Amino acid sequence: LQEANPMLGHRGCRLAITYPEICEMQARAVFEAALEAGRRSKSGKTPVAEVMVPLVATVQEIEILKAVIERTAESVQQEQGAKLAYRIGTMIELPRAALQAGAIAKTTEFFSFGTNDLTQTTWGLSRDDAGGFLPEYKAKDIVSGDPFVSLDQEGVGELIRIAAERGRAARPGLKLGICGEHGGDPASIDFCERVGLDYVSCSPFRVPIARLAAAQAAVRAAEERKAPEATRTSPPVGGA
Repeated sequence: LQEANPMLGHRGCRLAITYPEICEMQARAVFEAALEAGRRSKSGKTPVAEVMVPLVATVQEIEILKAVIERTAESVQQEQGAKLAYRIGTMIELPRAALQAGAIAKTTEFFSFGTNDLTQTTWGLSRDDAGGFLPEYKAKDIVSGDPFVSLDQEGVGELIRIAAERGRAARPGLKLGICGEHGGDPASIDFCERVGLDYVSCSPFRVPIARLAAAQAAVRAAEERKAPEATRTSPPVGGA
């Protein structure tokens, strides 16, 4: 598995395609943990497990791994004599996946936009190495800020918007969110609200900021929806 450029190499769903036992092992761990959590819960309710397949580029990848996950879920339920509720989704981390979102949504129940990798693959740069030239780019006004800190709304954001529209056109009510450091950035959260995403996920230390920013974005969106109604004038009564 040694590679010259592992960021774009044999990882994510590609590793699970070539070694399906990895997918089976991870899915089994999720399902067994969900059932155990249900047994320990005071309510006795088993949580709904969400299995997210990373780095998908084609429908065929998700179809192959979805079959592995479903077989594993069935095996775990038979072994433990318990029913399990679960959803299968994917991370949208590649431009091709964003453009193919309509087809991918037909076989998945949720999308999580992995904005760290989506930024890397859209810009064609590594966040581990970008610090060597991004300061110069900012100084020359090529970029307004670090795209790994605050979401590039014109480029990466456009792909998210396209994927959201195409995904929900194919599967109305498709659950959408982002995961990555952008999930704790107020400007990025505001963008997610405007695009219609359902949630953001971020590092634990960013959660307080993310919750506040999400609330502020929701209030702004509600006010913007009310504004046209408030400014609408009534038709004149009577004739000239």
